Amino acid sequence: MSDNSADREKIKIVIPAEVAKIMSKWGGHSVRLAAARGALPMSGHNLITVLFVFCYGEHKELRNEALKTLKTLPAQILLSALSQDELHPSIIDLIVKLRYRDTAVMQGALTHRMIGIKSLLFLAEKSSGDVLDMLSHNDEVMLKTDALRTSIINNKNADKAMKLRLGWVEPVAIPDPIEEEPPEVVSNEADAEEDSEADFDEDVEEESLSKYQQLQEMTVAEKIKMALTGDKEWRSLLIRESNKQVNTAVLKNPRISEGEVVGVVKNRSAPEELIRIILLNRDWVKLIEIKKALVAHPRTPLQTAVRYMTFLSEKDIRELAKSREVGQAIVNNAKRMLMTKKR
Repeated sequence: MSDNSADREKIKIVIPAEVAKIMSKWGGHSVRLAAARGALPMSGHNLITVLFVFCYGEHKELRNEALKTLKTLPAQILLSALSQDELHPSIIDLIVKLRYRDTAVMQGALTHRMIGIKSLLFLAEKSSGDVLDMLSHNDEVMLKTDALRTSIINNKNADKAMKLRLGWVEPVAIPDPIEEEPPEVVSNEADAEEDSEADFDEDVEEESLSKYQQLQEMTVAEKIKMALTGDKEWRSLLIRESNKQVNTAVLKNPRISEGEVVGVVKNRSAPEELIRIILLNRDWVKLIEIKKALVAHPRTPLQTAVRYMTFLSEKDIRELAKSREVGQAIVNNAKRMLMTKKR
C-alpha cells in the first residue's frame, strides 16, 4: 500500500456501530492501536472491517500494524468474516492479496458471492497448488471472463494437466521437410514414359485414400494442425480422437459451427475437457440449445447444470423431470421447479 493517500482509491463501506466507536476518538490512540493489533474482543467481521479501514487510512503506524495482523490472523477469524453474505468486495480483495497462499482462507474467498474479477485475476496469476486448482475447477467463477483461463494457462505454477483441461494446446515441433535430391535423369524414353505412368498411378492411389485412412498415417502434430484448419469432415473425425491435444484443438478451429458444438454436447460420451472448453465460451453457452444439452450431459458440473435449468422452457423441464437419462439430482430439481410454478 502506498503511503500517499492520493494514490489509494476511495472506497465506501458501511461501518458497524462497534467499528465506528473504535474509529472515533473514544479511548484515544492506544485503543485504536490495540484494535490494529487484533487485541480487542470483537467479532471476526467487525475486526476485519477495522483492519481494512486502518489499511486504507492516513495513519502509518496503524496501517502497518493492521497489515501485520491481517497477515498472521488465524484462518477461522477470516473465515468468520467471509461467511458474511454482504462483505464488501474490496475487503475480500485485501484478504486475497495478503493470504492467497492460505488454502482454507482462499476456499472461503472463492465461494463468496461478492468476490470481484480483480481478486480472481490476482489468484489466477499468483496462486499455486490447491488454491490454483480450486480456482480452475470453479466453473461459476471461470465463466465470468476468458481472461481467467488465459491467466491460469500463463501461470508458471499451472501444471500441464490443468492447462490442457482449460483448452491449452501443447506446442508441437513440426520438422522441416527433408530436401530430396533431384531425380536421376532417365535416358531411355520408353523407361521414362513407364516411370511417369507409375508415378501418376501412385498419385491417383494417394488421392483415392479416404480421410479416415489418411488419419491412420498422420502424426499427432499433423492431426493437431488439421484439427485447427480442416473442414467439417476432418473435424468430425478428429473430435473423436482420444488424444486431448487433438480433440480440444477441433473446438479452436475458427470454422467450427454452432451445430457442431451442439453435436459435441449431445454426445453423452464426450470427454470432460471438451465440455469444460464449451462452458468457457460465452458465445456458445448463450444458445438455449447448448444450455439444454449441457443440463443433460453427465460431465457438466451439477451447480452449472442447475443454473442453466432456469433458462429452459416449462416443456423442457417436464421432459427432464421424467427423463431416465439424466442424474437424479437434475430430475429432483426439475420436479421442484414444476412444483414452484404450480403455487
